[in-house]
Amino acid sequence: MTKLIKITIHGNTTTAQLNESDTARTFFDKLPMAISMNRWGDEYYGDCGLNVQLEQGAREEMEVGELAIWPQGNALCIFFGPTPASRHDEPRAISPVNPIGRIEGDRAFLKGLPGHVEVKVESLS
Repeated sequence: MTKLIKITIHGNTTTAQLNESDTARTFFDKLPMAISMNRWGDEYYGDCGLNVQLEQGAREEMEVGELAIWPQGNALCIFFGPTPASRHDEPRAISPVNPIGRIEGDRAFLKGLPGHVEVKVESLS
């Protein structure tokens, strides 16, 4: 079953669809949550309290709009462009992350946000 979430960041709201991974299910089961996030290039990351192991399919190279959990930092990551670890224009995590889904709604507003944001994540399904 498709799991949809609403993400509210700095007064902007977007939607995302989670994948069927164990990490995505664990994340969804902990909603709603509020996360204090910092910017690293064109990525926001913040401790969401999720303690998971790397899954098969964990990777560093991401796509614009992907969401992931970074096990080393117990952090939700929102990728929307290149990061300091990128080799080209792709988003790249500092170390392997577990992809959990993708933003389906507007994400263009992320580029104009400050270095620190408060994020609210809620279930829509």
